[in-house]
Amino acid sequence: MWFTNLFTGSGVASTVLMLAISIFAGLLLGKFKVKGVTLGITWVLFVGIALSACGVSLNGEMLHIIKEFGLILFVTAVGLQVGPGFFKSFKKGGLALNTMALVNVALGVLITVIIAKVADQSLTDMAGVYTGAITNTPGLSAAQQTVRELGMEGAADQLASGYAVAYPLAVVGMIVTCLLLRPLCRIDLAKEPTTEQMIEAAKEKGATPTSQRHKINLVPIFVIIAIGIILGSIPIPVGMSAPVKLGLAGGPLVVALIGSWLGVKKGWFTTEFTDSHGVWMLREVGIALFLAGVGLSAGGSFVSTIQGGGYLWVLYGVIITMVPPLLVGLFGRLVLKVNYYTLMGFIGGSHTDPPTLAFANNMAPEGCKLPNTGYATVYPLTMFLRIFTAQLLVLMA
Repeated sequence: MWFTNLFTGSGVASTVLMLAISIFAGLLLGKFKVKGVTLGITWVLFVGIALSACGVSLNGEMLHIIKEFGLILFVTAVGLQVGPGFFKSFKKGGLALNTMALVNVALGVLITVIIAKVADQSLTDMAGVYTGAITNTPGLSAAQQTVRELGMEGAADQLASGYAVAYPLAVVGMIVTCLLLRPLCRIDLAKEPTTEQMIEAAKEKGATPTSQRHKINLVPIFVIIAIGIILGSIPIPVGMSAPVKLGLAGGPLVVALIGSWLGVKKGWFTTEFTDSHGVWMLREVGIALFLAGVGLSAGGSFVSTIQGGGYLWVLYGVIITMVPPLLVGLFGRLVLKVNYYTLMGFIGGSHTDPPTLAFANNMAPEGCKLPNTGYATVYPLTMFLRIFTAQLLVLMA
């Protein structure tokens, strides 16, 4: 009886067990490659969805906390890793990347409105599909808050259904977009510049590469998380029925970027800390918890919504997910000559999508930080725009 309850219950033990199964099974599947390509850690999401779709019923509040905490750990680690060189890279190409991100967001909103008009869909429902297609949970929360303030309580559930249906394939869609850009732009990874080449150049000049064995110091990490959560919770009035916020992910990322840059500059800690194995492990554990939590909480809604006729929302979501970054990515590569690894990070950041960044890091050579830089450069502005536009779509309905 006790053994069966472990797999059918909704307590702490059952929840942690399902998280562990999702993560280790997903990581094992991620080791398999098809023609040299693998989805890597993204498999954790799909294993979680499969378990949830099979009827595994877990504590929703506990999953929500684990998912959000995992995301906070992930973005904090990313901010720490890229922070020391962030502002320098921003001067070199940050304006172009953020302009591309702005266009990407505008295209996504435009396509969402067009689909709603052509397919005779409720723009409120499509706002939910939009937040799932751009994998933006804070945007969903903001849209739900807006409909509640407008007295449309029932619409909040529809928003969540649209999000749940569009989210899983949105992750796949962005990874497929990254892969499509390679043949479309005739990219040869063997010739693509990476930070690994910079390390080799430094060795030739007699420089000592950064140590990866530095003991991790948890104090600054949790100081950054605490300040980041406070920052992310500050409401920003934008003249609409509800303010926008950076959220639980945007706040810690911004503070981590500034904190690691300032910390290294002032000598409070070194790049041996920000680029240590400990921070890398923090990043991987965070994204694994986040993906497992999303999968285990979304699988049931995904199946029921599809069975209820929501399969068209899946198609709409894929269009919203793939068309904007594909067009902007082609322009970025062919016209602006953006590095491919940076471009993959940009696609993840412009959709606030950690799995795409995880995939990009898996594709990049060891030591290459360009995906992280591309992701972090556009993430703060994109997060603000995604939250704002999700609310805008509801108000336009």
